[in-house]
Amino acid sequence: MQITTTAVALTVEDVTASAAFLQRHFGYAEEMSADGFVSLKHPGGGVAVVLLRRGLEVLPEEQRHRIADGVILVFVVEDVAAEERRLREEGVAITLPLREEPWGEKLFQVADPNGVVIELVEWAGR
Repeated sequence: MQITTTAVALTVEDVTASAAFLQRHFGYAEEMSADGFVSLKHPGGGVAVVLLRRGLEVLPEEQRHRIADGVILVFVVEDVAAEERRLREEGVAITLPLREEPWGEKLFQVADPNGVVIELVEWAGR
């Protein structure tokens, strides 16, 4: 098997709000969209994000009304403290304050308008 790209698909109530949040605060760009759907790609690579509106009929019946609950979208960055300051200055609420784990990992969390948790991480030793 050869994987050519990786994407995570998240079902949310308001596709436009989540897409705008990722574009404004994390630099994602719209790759394609339709009613109830948007595909976002980051110019630096990494994981693409597909947003689907809850109830969308193209989803299998058993998946249509599930939402992205319990999912954490993680972005690994080089200077997590600077990113935390930048997001605070942009008015983004920090839902889990910046902390350092005993093994050296630094992280904090925010949530998009639909409640999708986004964690920014700086791995120890980087």
